[in-house]
Amino acid sequence: MNEIIFIVEEAPEGGLTARALREAIFTEADTLDELRHQILDAVACHFDDGKGPDVVRLHIVREEILAA
Repeated sequence: MNEIIFIVEEAPEGGLTARALREAIFTEADTLDELRHQILDAVACHFDDGKGPDVVRLHIVREEILAA
């Protein structure tokens, strides 16, 4: 496996969530730095030694609402 992609979003109750595409991996944290650590830890736990991705890509989604 070359790469795994995570969708990162702000959680409604605060903090951030990350969910992997095509894998059953989900994690959350209060800050982006903490989330990066949590993601790497979750990926290491999910895959057997030598079977994990070479690259972990984060796609950060941020929603803004503008008053018209």
